[in-house]
Amino acid sequence: MKMDKRKQQVLMALIQDYISTAEPVGSRTIARKYKLGVSPATIRNEMADLEEMGLIEQPHTSAGRVPSDQGYRFYVDNLMKREELSIEEENVIQKSYETKLKDVGNIIQRTGDMISQLTNYAAVVMTTHIGEVSFKHIQLVRMSEKRALVVLVTETGAVHHRMIDIPESISVADLETISSVLNKKLQGRTIGDIRTTLFNEIYFELTKQKQILNKALELVREGLTMESEDKIYLGGVFNILSQPEFNDVEKIKTLLSLLEQEALLSDMMSGFHQSNGITVRIGGELSNKQMRDCSMVIGNYSLGGNQIGSIGILGPTRMDYARAVTIVDYMTNNLCLVMRRLIRGRSK
Repeated sequence: MKMDKRKQQVLMALIQDYISTAEPVGSRTIARKYKLGVSPATIRNEMADLEEMGLIEQPHTSAGRVPSDQGYRFYVDNLMKREELSIEEENVIQKSYETKLKDVGNIIQRTGDMISQLTNYAAVVMTTHIGEVSFKHIQLVRMSEKRALVVLVTETGAVHHRMIDIPESISVADLETISSVLNKKLQGRTIGDIRTTLFNEIYFELTKQKQILNKALELVREGLTMESEDKIYLGGVFNILSQPEFNDVEKIKTLLSLLEQEALLSDMMSGFHQSNGITVRIGGELSNKQMRDCSMVIGNYSLGGNQIGSIGILGPTRMDYARAVTIVDYMTNNLCLVMRRLIRGRSK
């Protein structure tokens, strides 16, 4: 698709502004913030042309415009400039790997945690082996007066969720208390570590919330007794739920249902597995159409010249693609180096 320089400038300004604000962008905003040297009227004309080209669209009755999947694709392929990580960020990454890591599972988990921390999106890592399943985090979120959402994340990144009924007398503070006690008592424990005495301690602290506690602990048991040979690590899933695109209850439920299906994520990742370099899939380009509000940035890592997995980022289509591509590329290269060091250490 050919496009003159002014339209490229307007499109790039609109995408950059929408990525940072999550608000539809108008011509006056572009004229004021991006100093393109033309009037708002001229920018409006350019935006009208971009809309006809299918690169931007008007959501609902808003006066502003937002990028379409096609617009993001043109931006990624033609306009985006790769960013550089700061020295501080590179140091944080290097130090995170300096801690003694005993096996591949530790390395993969550390990599996923770093990606989600640096991007505020979810990290997705596909590998041949993850390791033993242990508890990482649980959160109870009030969805209505009589319903709450329980979300469990294991150390392998597997996500499990369930809607439960709650008494009207249960407050948001009560749900936060339950989450806090469970996270404190169960952190890092496997199902084999959780003894009757520990459950008794939890019940003692949460006597008033016993009915809800039983439902939450049932999800913990199920989550920790599932297959431990996970091939997908998913980290920072709560980062996605905090994005404004997913403030709708039904969207949250749909996304969580998809993210807890390892086979589905494996299928989505497998399309990237034979690719070289960094691959970006935007909205409707993902194999599962229910994830059309999301994008993925994926890179492959190898050992001995053979690709053994993929790492990447899952976020909204309003993703900061330039930063995401930079981080995936950097983390992929570092993961290869760390894996080689681990194997050399074992062979000595």
